[in-house]
Amino acid sequence: MKARNLYLLFIFVFTAFQCFSQKVGLVLSGGGASGLAHIGVLKALEENNIPIDYICGTSSGAMVGSLYAIGYTPAQIEKLVKSETFRNLALGKIENKYNYYFKKDDDNASWIQFKVSFNSGIETSLPTNIINSAPVDFGLMEIYAKSAAAAKYNFDSLMIPFRCVASDIDANESVVFKNGDLGEAIRASISYPFYLKPIIVNGKLLFDGGLYNNFPSDVMYNDFFPDYIIGSTVTGNVAPATDDNIVSQIRSMMMTTTNFGLMCETGTLIEPKTNIGPFDFNNPQQLIDSGYVSTMRKIHEIKQAISRRSDNTELNKKRTNFLNGQHEIFFDKISVEGVNKKQSHYIQKSIQHKNEPLGLPEMKKQYFKLVNDDKIKSLFPKASFNNQNGFYDLQLKVKKEKELVAFFGGNLSNRPISEGFVGLQYNYLGKTAVSIYGNTYFGRLYSSAQLKARIDIPTRIPFYLQPIITYNRWDYYKSSELFFADVKPTYLIQGDQYAGLDIGTPAVYNGKILAGAAYATIKNEYYQTDKFTQQDTADVDELNLFTSYIMYEKNTFNRKLYPSEGHYFLLKARYCTGEEFNQPGSTGIDKYTSFRQNKEWIQLKAVYDNYFIYRGRIKLGIRMEGVYSNQVLSANYASTILLAPAFQPTPETRTLFLENYRANNYLAGGLKNIISFRKNLELRLEGYIFLPQESILKGSDLKAYYGKSFDTKHYIATVAGVYTTPVGPISISMNYYDREKAPLTFLFHFGYTIFNKRALE
Repeated sequence: MKARNLYLLFIFVFTAFQCFSQKVGLVLSGGGASGLAHIGVLKALEENNIPIDYICGTSSGAMVGSLYAIGYTPAQIEKLVKSETFRNLALGKIENKYNYYFKKDDDNASWIQFKVSFNSGIETSLPTNIINSAPVDFGLMEIYAKSAAAAKYNFDSLMIPFRCVASDIDANESVVFKNGDLGEAIRASISYPFYLKPIIVNGKLLFDGGLYNNFPSDVMYNDFFPDYIIGSTVTGNVAPATDDNIVSQIRSMMMTTTNFGLMCETGTLIEPKTNIGPFDFNNPQQLIDSGYVSTMRKIHEIKQAISRRSDNTELNKKRTNFLNGQHEIFFDKISVEGVNKKQSHYIQKSIQHKNEPLGLPEMKKQYFKLVNDDKIKSLFPKASFNNQNGFYDLQLKVKKEKELVAFFGGNLSNRPISEGFVGLQYNYLGKTAVSIYGNTYFGRLYSSAQLKARIDIPTRIPFYLQPIITYNRWDYYKSSELFFADVKPTYLIQGDQYAGLDIGTPAVYNGKILAGAAYATIKNEYYQTDKFTQQDTADVDELNLFTSYIMYEKNTFNRKLYPSEGHYFLLKARYCTGEEFNQPGSTGIDKYTSFRQNKEWIQLKAVYDNYFIYRGRIKLGIRMEGVYSNQVLSANYASTILLAPAFQPTPETRTLFLENYRANNYLAGGLKNIISFRKNLELRLEGYIFLPQESILKGSDLKAYYGKSFDTKHYIATVAGVYTTPVGPISISMNYYDREKAPLTFLFHFGYTIFNKRALE
């Protein structure tokens, strides 16, 4: 009897021990955006007190699982993936506040770039990856650096032991991460081909883990040997390739068949239904709910198989203890790999000028300064905790940009304003950064040549010097003919050339302060009437002047033409002094008397242009502009209006000479309504009003005189459909200019109506 009781007691104790020690592993598949459904799985399991002792994941499953493993609650993970910050990471978008405008050069009409290194071949600017990896790289370091350090870079020492996988395509094998930098491991695991570029870890070029192992239940079984495995898969093996679908062919060549079995005698497989594209992050809540519902359908099965329960109090205590063991991020030492000593000096000086630690927010600003530097092709940040001083060391893996960059672009239009654009830039990176840049535009409306150099000096207050030479020529006569058969165009050719020196320094983060001086010659050839013959000679007006300026400019626009996000702000003061000489032609009243006068004036200009979300897909924008000048009248009406500042709020207005929208002093403004049908397809409705403080009017003697203050106003309206392609915008628009000879215009164009700056811009 006693023996029988002892046997029963043994069986009871053994069974109780087994139930108590029962270990549970969670395996999360890859699947792109569909992987957000794993959050719902975690949410349902935690709500029902199902213990999770180990986690293995691939790609998006690795990201979701790792966040839980470092102490995020399901609610915190859900909040993160629904945030604007996460959406920016998923789309590779740099937040506007981190666009370092100081490093941006003037916009040009380029569509495509070809980059050439003296040590290698030609590389185009067409991306091999869809999204910019820089926000993802820093964002993952920002999320995981403290947790990896607290675990002493051993994934078994995270709050929950963790594994993730990536793919080594050279060796055709899966790579399992069990220690090292956690952010780097997740970055390797999510490097989906052609979407996010791969990274090099320990000398291996690593891609998305889903290529060779999209459901790492074998890693779970071999590394942790759990008693029970819960698997969540949001994807399956790829469909067979077809003869007319190159994407399916590439995918089949790259991806191997995955075993979605649990590799364990006891386990439950959860299969949330998602049915979305791999990069569709627009509705995370729907995905999370799918994972939650799918888990709740099997929760009874799971509870029956797993008798052990987690205690919320103990789980929260475990989270708190792990989080309390983390050190706040302050960077002390910075090391740079991939460049020579002089280049490393430039990069370090661009980031850190004082010998004192930098906090994470400040380091983030400095990091994106380098991201915006056109001498830097790419950089990857890695944070390591230094036990000796309690700070973090920052390691930057840097690739410098190619030495030569060739630009090609222009504009194609239904009107004779089409043009070609070619540019060439040489980059040098040493203790300073130097760019030597030249371009040319050629077309019926506009031709130009420019040569400039920019020298960036990374002192404590960084600045650059930029000598520049520019020649511009505008032929409004050739670019207007045949546009309207019943309207004879005005004969007008403008020449504009200058040589000068600019100096710039950053102001705040999205702005810069510029100052400069130049010597310029402005030459205009025109008839004073539209009734002229081939025997007539044109008036020639030439202004030789010295000009200097100072300005503050801030720009966060998302596009260089047809922006839909961001804002632009300009404050500018300019001083001009010089001599104007007018040689009359045969169409003026006084055909024999030349005109000469000394001119001196100042000009003040302010522009505010802002886009903001109004409701859903509808965005509202506003533009306000004002100019003040004490410039005196010139020899005649035509020469006066030619030198007057112009209001040009739309792409087409940059290609037209509109007398009614020019004045020495004016106020102007308007509203822009943008309806987005798709990411790159939108309808733009814009309307503007132009209020000259004193209109420049033409007298009977063809001289200029001022009208009464604010006695007239003019309107501009445009309706445009715009599709933004990877190389440039395609636009079809109807435009209205009141009181013009031809008030309605139609414009189709592909490319950019962007030109080199004029001498007085």
